[in-house]
Amino acid sequence: MKIKSQKDFVSGALLVAVGVLFAVGSTNYGFGDSTRPGPGYFPFGLGVILAVLGLAILSGAFSRKSKDGDPIGAIPWRPLICVVGALAFFGYFLPRLGFLASFPAMIVITSAGGSEFRWRDALLNAFVLTVLSYAVFIYGLELNIPLWPA
Repeated sequence: MKIKSQKDFVSGALLVAVGVLFAVGSTNYGFGDSTRPGPGYFPFGLGVILAVLGLAILSGAFSRKSKDGDPIGAIPWRPLICVVGALAFFGYFLPRLGFLASFPAMIVITSAGGSEFRWRDALLNAFVLTVLSYAVFIYGLELNIPLWPA
């Protein structure tokens, strides 16, 4: 068989790999049953669904017609670094700075990865998303998230 779409092949293979890793990793937790699911039940199901979707995309790499092989382009390093860096920043600084400082900073760092970054838009976006996230997660769901530095 010949790969007719490099993008579909690589993205499908990555989805299968991540799905299998999540499904296998979730077996370290209690599975439970459908009436009383344990902590491993939901990640296992998501891992299996992700792997099946990856297989569907992977099979399309061998059957879809494309005139130039649908090559993979250059890796967009700036957005990749900004998004991954923002998530790492949020995970590290949430307990240290609190939600009201680390969440808007994460939004601004993530926005910096875009090609049309403007400070005014990033700050407005950070404000709106912080208010909405506070309303949903802290007020609505009553999650125990630190608002201010410890």
